Amino acid sequence: MSATPPPVLKVRHLAFAYPGQAPLFVDWSADIVAGLTLLQGDMSCGKTTLLRLLAGELPSTGERHLQGRRLGDDPPADRRDLCWFDPRDPLFDALTAQALMQHLRLRHPALDVDAWQRHADGLALTPHLAKPLFALSTGSRRKAALAIALSAGCPLTLLDEPAAGLDGPSARYLAKALLEMVRGRPRAVVLVCSFGLDDVPWDGTITLSPSAAG
Repeated sequence: MSATPPPVLKVRHLAFAYPGQAPLFVDWSADIVAGLTLLQGDMSCGKTTLLRLLAGELPSTGERHLQGRRLGDDPPADRRDLCWFDPRDPLFDALTAQALMQHLRLRHPALDVDAWQRHADGLALTPHLAKPLFALSTGSRRKAALAIALSAGCPLTLLDEPAAGLDGPSARYLAKALLEMVRGRPRAVVLVCSFGLDDVPWDGTITLSPSAAG
């Protein structure tokens, strides 16, 4: 019998509260395995906040270990190995979709440019690659981010509602590309996704309740 592979991401005793508010997470722990993990729960239960906590974007207590390395000990390695960015960030407004890829390739040197072009084609983004992001629709701007995330080669990718604003063919392409991204590789993708990827076979599911504390 083969041994069970270790989790890609191990979270232990995570705790967080917004200033002046009740704790949103208290002593929260999880093991996230290779493959696609759906993060679900009711409105305002903290799904997007948890993604930001896993990414280290918000201060918290507890520990996160990515492939055995404690996140926070080596910030350059953390940025290289963890794919998380907001395509709506106004800092990206003046960049074209292609320039955004080149910019984030400095953070993720394993980014496969050929794969990025293939995903841009599959998401019908290619006609818009030379346009600045501020000139793109919400859906096209999200496609620019997805083409990068799908090709970045990171052990951990975090996605918040990746199918939002996508047309049907692009959502179907995204489902296939996500499956290919993790197939046979020690990679984990954690997604908040309330629609658009209904037929994806999840490798794990995390359900948050309004009292995700504990």
